[in-house]
Amino acid sequence: MFTTAIVPAAGSGSRFGSVTNKVFHPIGGRPILIRVLEILDTSWSIDEVIVALKDSDKAAGRSLIEKNGISKVKKIVRGGLTRQESVHNALRLIDNKESAVVIHDAARPFLSQELIISTVEALEGCDGVVSAVRLKDTIKEVRDGFAVRTLDRDILAAVATPQVFRYEVIFDAYERAARDGLSFTDDTSAVEHYGGRIKIIPGDYKNIKITTPEDIIFADYLLSATVKRRR
Repeated sequence: MFTTAIVPAAGSGSRFGSVTNKVFHPIGGRPILIRVLEILDTSWSIDEVIVALKDSDKAAGRSLIEKNGISKVKKIVRGGLTRQESVHNALRLIDNKESAVVIHDAARPFLSQELIISTVEALEGCDGVVSAVRLKDTIKEVRDGFAVRTLDRDILAAVATPQVFRYEVIFDAYERAARDGLSFTDDTSAVEHYGGRIKIIPGDYKNIKITTPEDIIFADYLLSATVKRRR
């Protein structure tokens, strides 16, 4: 199955506390975005990659991609004001309408090849696939600063990316969402809203998202630990 990966990378970095896009921040001397693209570039499951970047980041992004020899990035699309808009813009550039679509956050640089393979292979018989991990902490519903109730963490999961769909399913969901004026926090939410069936598969606790400066400290630790295990 032909597979296109979309990497939304047009975030503002407001929570990261940076004036520049956080995906250009280095981990172990290499930009976060490049680490993500290298993983996708070397995956046997991925045929092409489309990256969504702000206009102001396109030149820097293209330069890094060329400098690091990332060959599967075929298109760089204009990023939107929201993640949803960025993904929608990228979907419109996919030529192969029979493609499977893998959507992965540019701020998750510890994606494993095994997780790519397992999410793509799980697409059979459903509309979408998402990896998720069990919650470790007790979760409470809070209103006006007070706990309302404690949720049952045994039936809850924290979803991440990659998220995988058949092209026609995710494209139709985002086309309808645009017409209906709806916004969603992730891609599976859009598909679920329009009746799609989403399969949940086991995720990876190391597949963290870089959101705040503290995450860089943990990312550097994960990277150093990985290097030590390989020696």
